[in-house]
Amino acid sequence: MERFRYNNEYLNTVYDLMRDPAVQSMGWLPQHRAGVSCYDHCVLVSYSSWRVCRALGFNHRAAARGGLLHDFYLYNWRDRSSHPGVRHAWEHPDIALNNARARFAVTDTEADIIRSHMFPLTLTKPHHTPEAVVVGMMDKLCALAELLGLVPKGEALPRPLWQDADWRPVRRAG
Repeated sequence: MERFRYNNEYLNTVYDLMRDPAVQSMGWLPQHRAGVSCYDHCVLVSYSSWRVCRALGFNHRAAARGGLLHDFYLYNWRDRSSHPGVRHAWEHPDIALNNARARFAVTDTEADIIRSHMFPLTLTKPHHTPEAVVVGMMDKLCALAELLGLVPKGEALPRPLWQDADWRPVRRAG
């Protein structure tokens, strides 16, 4: 893992999201396994979905951005007092989508990814795009890898290094 580097094109796709304080706050929230934060999980899902969608010719930008925001619910799901009345497994996709729309310009494809990532558990929210199918599958695979201990704990996960000499954000004109 020491030699791992995120692809520069990927970083340019999610740079604005990763730098957002609310997105970074997911680093304080637990996820499927102790030591792996919600942020760690979302970055893993985002990057793996980006790679798969890019290889398949799908909208890899939407997959990366929707994957990063798919669990953008911003509460500790293990502490029921932090989200009274919320049935987390079924309702967090809508909460994540509402939070994402409140902070970012979310495309229809990104919205589909966030809303449907818990399908088939949420039977009434099926996937409508191939990118949502990929992110939903990668979410489940990454969660399983985390639970089985195949993903190192947070401090050992690769972090985007903004000061890397070989990566600079691409400034878009307009």
